[in-house]
Amino acid sequence: MGIRPFRIAVPDTDLEDLRERLARTRWPDELPGVGWDHGVPVAYLRKLADHWRVDYNWRTQETALNQLPQFTTKIDSQTVHFLHVRSPEPDAVPLLLTHGWPGSIVEFLDVIGPLSDPRRHGADPAAAFHLVVPSLPGFGFSGPTREPGWGVARIAGAWAELMGRLGYERYGAHGGDFGAQVARELGLLEPDRVIGIHLTELLSARPTPENADFSDDRERRSVEANYRYDFQLSGYMWLQSQRPQTLALALADSPAGQLAWIVEKFKDWTDAEVPEDAVDRDTLLTNVMLYWLTGTAASSARIYREGAESFGQDERVGTVPTGLATLPANISLPIRRLAEQTENIVYWSELPRGGHFPAMEVPDLLVDDIRAFFGGLR
Repeated sequence: MGIRPFRIAVPDTDLEDLRERLARTRWPDELPGVGWDHGVPVAYLRKLADHWRVDYNWRTQETALNQLPQFTTKIDSQTVHFLHVRSPEPDAVPLLLTHGWPGSIVEFLDVIGPLSDPRRHGADPAAAFHLVVPSLPGFGFSGPTREPGWGVARIAGAWAELMGRLGYERYGAHGGDFGAQVARELGLLEPDRVIGIHLTELLSARPTPENADFSDDRERRSVEANYRYDFQLSGYMWLQSQRPQTLALALADSPAGQLAWIVEKFKDWTDAEVPEDAVDRDTLLTNVMLYWLTGTAASSARIYREGAESFGQDERVGTVPTGLATLPANISLPIRRLAEQTENIVYWSELPRGGHFPAMEVPDLLVDDIRAFFGGLR
């Protein structure tokens, strides 16, 4: 079905251009003493950009990525790039891992080994998965998109086609951010093929001041988290859902701008003083590189534009067994009684730490949680 091996090979000229642009960055002024309250501090970003320009080694990261089996295929006229890591265990369960924005396949690097080869990592070999890890259309090496319409439903249809091409008639799905929406959509689209859905967030399970039980501490904290997101942290969402092209003109031209736009989310959406307290600094930069090197600032942002009309308002009822792992530093704190109104919740966990990027922040906890959820469905 036109599945082709893929290998990352970035030209030296692209890396030299990046270094030159970083060296010529025109830095803005800032108010004294405001810290992160107005956005990414200039002093912080200058230091991180200097590390990116001088010490960060893309070739090391590229070599590591190329150790994983990668492929591309055309689905619905769009190139789709994906990792396909087969487990050595013959009875492994196929599992689709989908990232969101501002993530990439880099999010999952620390969980691929433990999930696909648990025996090698000191765990029960019966808990093994065959992993399919695609780049969302418009993101990284699946980008850019060439036409409108690549929203969650179309992506879910493409993922269903991809899993069929790979010979997986029955499979599980995991995701966070937009990956969670795609995983849920897959369950609605093909409930007879999807054995279970493991999510790290669910927009419909966010309480509002009108339906929250304020006598419950968790629900009160959830409303507070939602208020902070809606009125302090969601500016990026409105820009990307309304005028993604205007924003992309700046991000596609300035690596420092692209870095700031992404790194701010790793500060706001994790429990960290600075982003590299939550995730490895070079891994964070590799994630940014997949946006910069592929020129996908615009096409990745368009996923917000595609979903703007119904964002968070999906009330269709899912029947596929669903597990939800909640994380204390995530941008939302789902409530089980609300989740059960639209999902077939068979598993619920409250992880002790972690935020919006659990596969990078707390990979050990996420691996254990995925194993626990699918352990009851094999």
